[in-house]
Amino acid sequence: MRAARRTQRLPTGGLTSLLGAGREYGAVDLAVGTPEWPAPPENLVAQAASAVAGYNQYESPEGVRALREQIAAALGAAGDPVDPETELTVTVGASEGLCVALLSVVDPGDEVIVFEPSYENFLGGIALSGGCPRWVRADSAGRVDPDDLAAAFGPRTKAVVVNTPNNPTGHVLTREELDVLGALCERHDTTVISDEVYARYVFDGRRHVSVAEIPSLRDRSVVVGSLSKSHAISGWRIGFVRANPALSSVLRRVHIATTAGAAGPLQRAVVQSGALTERDWDPTAGMQRNRDRVVELFSRAGLECLVPEGGCYVLADIRPVTERASDEFAKRLLVEAGIVVAPGRYFFGSGAGGDELVRIAFNRRSETLDEVERRLAAFGTVAG
Repeated sequence: MRAARRTQRLPTGGLTSLLGAGREYGAVDLAVGTPEWPAPPENLVAQAASAVAGYNQYESPEGVRALREQIAAALGAAGDPVDPETELTVTVGASEGLCVALLSVVDPGDEVIVFEPSYENFLGGIALSGGCPRWVRADSAGRVDPDDLAAAFGPRTKAVVVNTPNNPTGHVLTREELDVLGALCERHDTTVISDEVYARYVFDGRRHVSVAEIPSLRDRSVVVGSLSKSHAISGWRIGFVRANPALSSVLRRVHIATTAGAAGPLQRAVVQSGALTERDWDPTAGMQRNRDRVVELFSRAGLECLVPEGGCYVLADIRPVTERASDEFAKRLLVEAGIVVAPGRYFFGSGAGGDELVRIAFNRRSETLDEVERRLAAFGTVAG
C-alpha cells in the first residue's frame, strides 16, 4: 500500500510519545500539558454524568446553541461582540478546529507562515491541507522581528498561524505586534489562524488581546479556542472556532465532513454547569504561582528559564549545565532524577533548533511540585 504523499510530512508525534513515558521509572511528568491543576469545576463533572442520562444523540453540527451563546458572552466580555448564530462553531477540541481552519483556507501548494518555536500540531494541520510551512524564527523571548515577518510574505502566502499565549515560549502577542501583522495581512490578502487556547492564563497584569479585536484582522481571522486547558477537561474535546459569517459557513461545511459534531452530552454539561459564566472560579493567580515556583526550582538547578508571560509552560536553556542535546538531557533527567520534560527540538518544525532547550509544564498540583523539588534536591546538580 502506498500512503498519500501528504502523510509523509506529518510530524512524528514527539509530544504524544511522551504520554506515559516515565511510568517505568515512576517519574513525575512535566512534559505534556495535560492539566493536573486546576481540577475541573466540581459542578461541571457532576453535570456530565447527568447529561449522559438524557442526551446521547447528534446535536446540531455547529454546536449546542446555548453553549455557543455562553462562549460568545465569554469572548465578548472584552467589549467585542460575537454573534453565536453566525460566527461560532463548536469543534472536537482545538486540534480539530485548527485542521478545519487550515482545510478551509489553504489550497495545496499555498504557503503558511508559522512562528518558530511552535506547537508541532501546526505542522500536521498544514501538511493535511497540502500547504507549505514558511518558518519565521522568534528570538529568545518569543518575539518575531517585524522585518523578518514582512520578508516571509510572498505571492503564495495564504495564511499565518499564530499562538498567543505561545506554546512553548509563553509570549503574549501585544496589540502593537498584532497591528503589524494585520497591516501585512491586509497588504497580502492573507488570513490569520490564531490558536488562543491559553487565553485565560496571562500573568503579571497583562491582558490577552485576541486577533479578532484588531480592526484589520477582524474579518480575516479564525480564532481557535478550547476548554481543555481553561477548565481542565482536555479529554472532553470541546473546542471552538470563531470567524466572520461567510468564513464560518465554510468552516462548518468542513467540520461536518470531518467529524459532524462534538460530543452532545458534554456540550450540554458545560451549559448546565454554568462553568463559562462562573465569575468566582478563576485559577489564573494560582497558575502564576505555579509558574514562579517552577522557574525558581529549575533556575536553582542551573537552567536558564524564560519567565513566560502566559500559558502553562516554561522554556529553559540547558546550556549552562550541559553540552548534551535536549533529548539526551531529557533522557538523563528521566533516568537519574525521575522527572520528564519535553526536548526543545519537538517545537522546531524546520528541523533546525531547540537542542539547547527543554519545555517544562507547570499546570500541576502543589504536591507534584513538592515532589519535583525533592527529586531535584536528591539529584543534586544537573550539570554533565
